[in-house]
Amino acid sequence: MKIKMKIQTLAAIGIALGMSFLAGRALAESNAEYAPKVKEAMKELVSESGKIGAAKLDGSALIFGSTKMNGNYALVDSLKEKFKCTATFFVKKGEGFIRVSTNVIKDDGSRAVGTQLDPKGPAIASISKGEAYYGIADILGKKYETGYEPIKNASGETVEVFYIGYLLQ
Repeated sequence: MKIKMKIQTLAAIGIALGMSFLAGRALAESNAEYAPKVKEAMKELVSESGKIGAAKLDGSALIFGSTKMNGNYALVDSLKEKFKCTATFFVKKGEGFIRVSTNVIKDDGSRAVGTQLDPKGPAIASISKGEAYYGIADILGKKYETGYEPIKNASGETVEVFYIGYLLQ
């Protein structure tokens, strides 16, 4: 009887490992599919926001030129239309970053404005060092292939973050 239980346990472990391997492989394949799209959409986000004007913070308000971006969804929605991606502008608040303009949608159907960049996720580690992050991240409980680009002020401190992502199916 004990041998049968050991065999069943080993079989269950083998099945779990196999499923984990296949899930990891699917994510790696998704990564290869979406990574170039993330970079292309990010290039457009940076370019289009630059055309509006230089970025600056006024308190917690993100402004490009004279255009306030908090609650302004024109640019993030145009990227969604053109690239079928999610896009967000974050601003620094305390030790974290808060969404001020986004087309990321919460489960209740509302925009994820006011939600925080995951303080324990992989992107924040890079952003905290002033570096970009490109890779898979969990956003509000869903896996995305993502790109995060830090935007620094004149003294070199990261005060804003641009985000692009594609939901992984």
